[in-house]
Amino acid sequence: MIVPLPHFTTATNSRTALSNSKQIVIDGNAVHDIPSFYDEVNRAFMQGEDWILGASLDAFSDLLFGGFGAIKGNEPVELVWLNQRRSREVLGFETTKAYYTEKLAPDSPFNKTHFTEKLKALESGEGQTYFDIILEIIAEHPNIKLIIRE
Repeated sequence: MIVPLPHFTTATNSRTALSNSKQIVIDGNAVHDIPSFYDEVNRAFMQGEDWILGASLDAFSDLLFGGFGAIKGNEPVELVWLNQRRSREVLGFETTKAYYTEKLAPDSPFNKTHFTEKLKALESGEGQTYFDIILEIIAEHPNIKLIIRE
């Protein structure tokens, strides 16, 4: 499966910033698993809010649409991801497999057929990791420019 990657730039200094863009930074060193990814997202995006974003890919996508948190509407944003390689590793195959397996638990309310297909695709090497899904979500938001800083 070929997954389109978001537009991103590898930046080495702040002179690469777009003149009219807000810059938000995610530190990949703070990401150890799925819950810590959302902790880092909340740190970066939800300062000043009296609530936090739940651990949900749909909620992450909604956040990027703007209107609450750090993004106000459809404004241009540079999302700088520091130490992205670490995030890619910790949100990779094993984490994704555990995520799908949890969705398939007998008492889970989730669509078992959907997550069975996702798990099979992952195990066959054709599916996306949790990290890949995050990148795909970012790519769906044209006002967000992903900048990778290792």
